[in-house]
Amino acid sequence: MTQPLASLRKSLACAYSAVPSETIALGAPALDGRLGGGILRAALHEAYAETAADAPAATGFALALARRALAGAEKPLLWARQEALSAESGAPYPPGLADIGLDPAAVAFIRVRDAKEALQAGAEAGRCATVGATLIELFGEARAYDLTASRRLALAAAAAGAPIFVSRVGASPAPSAAASRWLVRAAPSRALAANAPGSAAFTVFLLRQRGGAAGQEQHEWRVEWNRDRGAFEDRTFDASSLSGPVASLPVGGTPGEGAPQRAGRKFG
Repeated sequence: MTQPLASLRKSLACAYSAVPSETIALGAPALDGRLGGGILRAALHEAYAETAADAPAATGFALALARRALAGAEKPLLWARQEALSAESGAPYPPGLADIGLDPAAVAFIRVRDAKEALQAGAEAGRCATVGATLIELFGEARAYDLTASRRLALAAAAAGAPIFVSRVGASPAPSAAASRWLVRAAPSRALAANAPGSAAFTVFLLRQRGGAAGQEQHEWRVEWNRDRGAFEDRTFDASSLSGPVASLPVGGTPGEGAPQRAGRKFG
């Protein structure tokens, strides 16, 4: 559902009540073990894509995290997105949302002109206990998203007890109030029968974790999204089972150099 920013306040009946902090397990044992059980629910989290080619992966990863947060809750997802992203990576794709396990009818989608409007919409929705999770997509450096803006989002998430996810394309990670920060790249999927595209696969790097050791010992995980379970799964890829060739891509390497052909399901 698409709504103009002006109607957001009218359509959301906001209730403000602090909720004890808890974690959201991702479902992949190795990853959850590294996170100490999962990511904080009442917190701000960031997913970065270095290039436009990986933008759908970063957004898909954030949407899958939102799906985990919404499990068992009859609450909507608020998705605020800069218009420029539609030209870069396409418009939201309802069948792709359904493939993650999100009901497209339960997603309030807001298209805005710039980062400032996206942050305003996300902050207002994030304060509402009637919203189960919030996703804000930003394009480029987005100077409006500074340390102060991230703190506002973190406080909104803490007040409502629901996570806020910020997906960024073409930006360098900067200091923020995020409880976790991820670099996300698309990974080759394992082909299904008749060489059909397999489940969505991601290579993720934990760049920051509040209270954790991320950054001191950067680690890489390859995970797949299991739609039936509504959870991530640890995956060690076997080159013979993939739907595209595999090439190594080190952390901090130049995107596109030796990058594998990517296959998988579309989210955006």
